Amino acid sequence: MACGVGVIGAGTVGGGVVKTLLSNHELIAQQTGVEVVLTHVADLNTECLNEFDLTGVTVGSDAKALIADPNVQVVCELIGGFEPAKTFILEALNAGKSVVTANKMLLAYHGPELCKAAVDNGVELRYEAAVAGGIPIIKALREGLSANHINVIYGILNGTCNYILSRMTYEGLEFEETLEQAVAMGFAETPPDLDIEGHDTAHKCQILTSLAYSTEIGLDEIPVEGITKITHADVAYAREMGYLIKLLAVIRAVDGEIEARVQPTLVPEDHLLAAVRNEFNAVYVQGDIADATLYYGRGAGRMPTASAVVADIVDIARRGDAPAPAPFVYGPRRSLRDTGHHEGRFYLRLTTGDCPGVLGSICTLLGNHGVSIASCIQKEEQIDNFVHLILMTHETIESALRSALAEIDALDFIGETTHVLRVL
Repeated sequence: MACGVGVIGAGTVGGGVVKTLLSNHELIAQQTGVEVVLTHVADLNTECLNEFDLTGVTVGSDAKALIADPNVQVVCELIGGFEPAKTFILEALNAGKSVVTANKMLLAYHGPELCKAAVDNGVELRYEAAVAGGIPIIKALREGLSANHINVIYGILNGTCNYILSRMTYEGLEFEETLEQAVAMGFAETPPDLDIEGHDTAHKCQILTSLAYSTEIGLDEIPVEGITKITHADVAYAREMGYLIKLLAVIRAVDGEIEARVQPTLVPEDHLLAAVRNEFNAVYVQGDIADATLYYGRGAGRMPTASAVVADIVDIARRGDAPAPAPFVYGPRRSLRDTGHHEGRFYLRLTTGDCPGVLGSICTLLGNHGVSIASCIQKEEQIDNFVHLILMTHETIESALRSALAEIDALDFIGETTHVLRVL
């Protein structure tokens, strides 16, 4: 029996799905044993479909007509944003049709509501393409690692940020110059704020946290820091100490609580994630049974994301009349760990006057708060009569470090607020 598919939105990702279903129809049937048929496409701009031979496919601009089409069993929502995407998804679910989406923002804000609608109607809501494009991390967590308690997830989940940081690392460029290139090459959205401020990564972090720990978590609960304050000097100092800077989603279980945050992080150069360059994504997962696994690939783009969407369609078609699994399984709500309780090592870039006693005064104030120094780099080159002092701490409590820095940054010889980065 064929599974009829309707695609709402035939832009970048939607067009990729249309192309895949048309060109690889026979391959999909051969590989999976199910026949997936594109039956209906809806887009306000139907001219974007002129590149395809849609003989036998219903084409129009009315998404509601697509949802009501009896030949459509699976609806793909690929327009993005909140509305009308949310309305279309709910209408499809309430009509008894399974839905596949790549809409990370909508899931991050309204995941529980959409999950309830899918469960109440006995249909599926799948979202592999919402996190890390063509990398099957959702399937890995839901199926491949289902026997594991997840201890840690570290994710490079935004290709724009990884591209920028890679160029800064290997070509010696400054942030603004590299950002301009990322926009020109189409790696960054216009404007790029969601990417570079870390919010795109936070959406994906929220989805992975909810999935890994079966708990509802508000997007606004996740501390987020982007890469706009990273300078080439930071990148160079980090490499000098044996680290690369990556924007990470950090998710882990600590003493019965959940730690979920997005931040630029110093990654040891021998760690698997340090080798992930340019626009590629990777997710490092450590479970109590499987131990460490790494998932790597293109985290965005027309065809990698389309591949993930079609994989979800195939899973729905394969299930047939079997009970539909819930998109998320929410257990008791688990509290999010206060960032002040975080214990780890930190990179500090201080901008100080070049005068006697500076290092001693700083180390005294850090020591008063129980923060000890593991290493120090002091550069002679002056910038507006100030020099950089780079400190790496031993393991310490973040709240203690922040208290010490509040006192240090108030000293007369400090030129600007100390730049702090965590270390993996």
